[in-house]
Amino acid sequence: MKCRLCGGSRVQSFCDLGMSPLANSFPADTDLPLPETFYPLHACVCTSCYLVQLPQFETPQNIFSEYAYFSSYADGWVSHCRAFAEVAVMRFELTQEHRVVEIGSNDGCLLENFKRHNVQVLGVDPAENVAQVAIARGIPTRIGFFGSQTAKEMVSDGATADLLVANNVLAHVPDLNDFVSGLALLLKPGGVLSIEFPSLLRLIEEVQFDTIYHEHFSYFSLLTAERTLLEHGLSVFDVEDLDTHGGSLRVYAQHRPSAHRPVSDRVAAVRDRERRGRLDRLETYGEFGKEVKTRKLELLAFLVSAKQAGKSIVGYGAPAKGNTLLNYCGIGRDFLDYTVDRNPHKQGRYLPGTHIPIHHPDRIRRTRPDYVLILPWNWKNEIMQQLAYIRDWRGRFVVPVPAVEVIA
Repeated sequence: MKCRLCGGSRVQSFCDLGMSPLANSFPADTDLPLPETFYPLHACVCTSCYLVQLPQFETPQNIFSEYAYFSSYADGWVSHCRAFAEVAVMRFELTQEHRVVEIGSNDGCLLENFKRHNVQVLGVDPAENVAQVAIARGIPTRIGFFGSQTAKEMVSDGATADLLVANNVLAHVPDLNDFVSGLALLLKPGGVLSIEFPSLLRLIEEVQFDTIYHEHFSYFSLLTAERTLLEHGLSVFDVEDLDTHGGSLRVYAQHRPSAHRPVSDRVAAVRDRERRGRLDRLETYGEFGKEVKTRKLELLAFLVSAKQAGKSIVGYGAPAKGNTLLNYCGIGRDFLDYTVDRNPHKQGRYLPGTHIPIHHPDRIRRTRPDYVLILPWNWKNEIMQQLAYIRDWRGRFVVPVPAVEVIA
């Protein structure tokens, strides 16, 4: 396996989660009798540049062309997008003369906030089913995968970006250097690139192993993200800590030759924090797998004890991270009666691998389970507020990551 960042050929194991299906492939009733494909889910780290990564087993076309994730069904994410747009418009003095381009624009959840400020917007997304929702909302969207060739075509069309946004998309790219090369081409000389990605430091510190799945080809620290951008003439001038996805970083970058924005003290502070977390030492990555096994046993011990006591358990959510968790831990319908999700595109289908049925959230009120296992634990506060009524029958919430927590 060659490192997709530096091209090095030496990697060592980071986390072996066994065999797992694609985390966002939700079978329908007619699919259940058919064979289901499982792939190795084994993350490794490059011994030269410390990029954590998965080998590619499936093409992006098979993973993303028809997608089940819609941004607008997570209230917390909707608020996050609104807040970012408000700040960005003011900070970078965006007007109707400027254009915001988002790569991986999904259903237009972010871009519609810039449109409200009369800023020109353009989305790029490979999932036609999701992109059509954005288009119906009035967000112009180019349907297709982004890379250097797409960027050249967009530049030729005059669709360059004053603010170029790539939120939670960098991890989804198997050809990392071609993708970042495209970002550099599309960004105007004085433009700003904003990238968000889950923090590798938080993943390790909080044992967020369930955030590893096949459509996430790479896992970034600021150290590796900076190296990736610098390879293509982009330099980081600011970074923000975010609470989204269990802890993320928002990195701001600009073209290095024309860099005119001062570098924030926060860049050095995050670098120092990552070095104190030993992200520049290989032994750090070798220790992670042991912690993962411990958390698996703790969760299984709780579930076995609850079932032996005659308690009923259901899930909340059908996120990709939940499918990694359930498949790695061997949790199927013998533990969870069902799960629920607000996304109607998932309702009536089944979780991959475990084949746990997905229902509308109203089912929880009807069946009155003893425990609700929150699979998208990064939105636990929002979910517990939505489901506060389970306390009427003394139901309790279970949060599996970073450690099993039962909340009355």
